[in-house]
This record gives sequence, structure tokens and C-alpha cells, in this order.
Amino acid sequence: MVNLRAGLFAGAVALAATLAAPGASADLQKQHLKVVGTWHNLPPFYTFEKPFIDEQLGKLSGGKITGEINPITELGLKGFETARLTKIGVFDAVFGSYGYVASDAPEIEGADLSSISNDFASARKLVEAYEPVLEKVFAKKYGLKYLMSYPFPSQMIFCNADVTKLSDISGKKVRVYATTLGDFVEGLGGTSVTIPFAEVVPALQKGVADCGITGTMPAYNGKWHEVITHAMKVRVGMGLAFFAFNMKKWNSFNDETKAFFTEQANRLEDEMWVGAENEDEEALHCLTGSGPCSRGEPGKVVITEPNEADLKLRAQVLKEHVLKNWAARCSEQCVKDWNETAGKVAGMIAEK
Repeated sequence: MVNLRAGLFAGAVALAATLAAPGASADLQKQHLKVVGTWHNLPPFYTFEKPFIDEQLGKLSGGKITGEINPITELGLKGFETARLTKIGVFDAVFGSYGYVASDAPEIEGADLSSISNDFASARKLVEAYEPVLEKVFAKKYGLKYLMSYPFPSQMIFCNADVTKLSDISGKKVRVYATTLGDFVEGLGGTSVTIPFAEVVPALQKGVADCGITGTMPAYNGKWHEVITHAMKVRVGMGLAFFAFNMKKWNSFNDETKAFFTEQANRLEDEMWVGAENEDEEALHCLTGSGPCSRGEPGKVVITEPNEADLKLRAQVLKEHVLKNWAARCSEQCVKDWNETAGKVAGMIAEK
């Protein structure tokens, strides 16, 4: 596996050398940003978000642009409120989970409908096609300037019960963090329970939930492997997240500063997509003990590969529950916009 920290640092230093050339940062406005990030104990934050804000922006701007980022876990936040807090100016910018903000704007769900993407490459193509819609929605609903999307590792179903096929989810209480994931669970005959990430382990221990959906590495970092026994290797989502600025803050930047942030966000986006995909393999090793795990003591989770019946059921639930229910939550224009962008990439049509 590529050493992502080293790669990021090397890339930042190389770009810093370029920007340090005479006049390269002369027109950048001096800024010190206050940013809210995701979870402190998960790789997207400590490998990418924090170094980007705390270190790389300063190096790449010749010291003109600096920042400080705090994760929701250290601020006592759940994650559902970060977009609204950024809108009112508590933060200048936000890294946040789509699933945690989409309850206010079902259009945002359209970028990461449960089970619609089978791999990282197809997921990114779908997101890129949908970005014009995302940019408008973030501006209208949250007063935010959308800059980029990035995934967490593959979202799977983890259980503290003997679950070896998707149909076993019927009758189970499953932790979700997004409405679209709830649609998928309920399409399988399960009951969805919305629980913040930090509260999942005790919920599984106390029987508040039988299973939970999260990313592979977040499951390991969050110590889920200490309370779960089984998992299905079926991708039910990409766990997409976003980076955006408070619109008033963004509009205060000159053109050179806007171009700088856009360029650096594009670079970070590329690195985070690669990083999430690379983490999947080691995460499965860490959860199961089936291979090398550099993160700590491996678990003993039994992970089952999907069979033909599982994949058929997954596709059926996507069409009859996930897509149908999402279209019912969205407006006519929302559905039309999705069909003309993301739907074309996915090869699907949503109907009101």
C-alpha cells in the first residue's frame, strides 16, 4: 500500500516549491480559516482534511493562507448540524458527510443513492456528472460554495448476528446515517435506526441495533470489530462527503484566491478518492485477521462474499425501494435534473 501521508507531504512540498516562485502567491489574500472537519479517529480526517488545512495551505500559499480545523468529535457535534453552522458563519468552511446533511435537501442524496455504484470509478463518474446540481443546491439550501466530493471507504453492513446473505437482514434493526440507506435496509425487510457514529458500539452492545452500516476502515477504527461477528461484502454506498465554503466568505476572495482554493481542492479530491480505495483492502484484513494490518490488533469478523441471489436482491431493492422512495421525496425538477445527469451515468431513470 502507498504511504498516503508521505505521498501527500511530498506532493505538497513539490507544489510549494512551484508556488514559491517570484509572484506566484503575490495576489493571494491573507486569510486564516476556521474549518470544521469530520471524525478525528477516521482516515479522511487525520490523513487528508487536517494536513490540508493545518499544513499544506500555508506551504502552498507562501504563508498567506493558513487555517485551523477541528473535527466534530472534539467540538461535541453530531455531524448533522455542520452545514447549517457554516452557513451562519460559525465556520469559514466545512468537510461534511452527505448522509448527515441530506435530510434537509433530498437533492443531495442523488449523488450517493444506496447501492447505485458498484465501484469507486463508477461512483466518481456519477458524482462528476451531478456536480452542477450539487453546486446549485449547496448554494440555495445552505449558502455554501461547493468545491469537491470525496468518499469514505466502502459502506457495508456489519452485524453482531449470523448474517451471511442479504435476506438475513429481514427483521434486523440496522443503524443507518442517511435516509437512502434506510430505504435500502427497509427494502430488505429490516428496520432502520439513525444513530450517530460515536454511539454505534454501545447501541450494538445493548441491542438497540443488530447491525450497522459504515465504511470498512471506519468500522475498524471505530472498534466495531470488538462487538460484531459478521459482515456482508456488498457495497451499499460510498459514504460520500464534501468540502465547501461559507458563501459570504467565498465571495470576499479575489479571483486569484478563488483559483488557488479551487486548484488545491481538485488536487485533494484526487488524492482522497485514491486513498479511500487503497484503504479498503487493508481494512478488510484488519477486520478479519486475513492479512497484514498496520493499524492495530486485527479482529475476527466473518465476511461473506455475495452470491447471485444477493446481487439480484440488491438490484431489486435499488430499483423498487431506494430510487422510488428518493424520487418521492424530491421535486419534479429534482428528478428531472438527476435523470439528465447522474441517471444517465448510472443507466437508470427515476420516476415520480
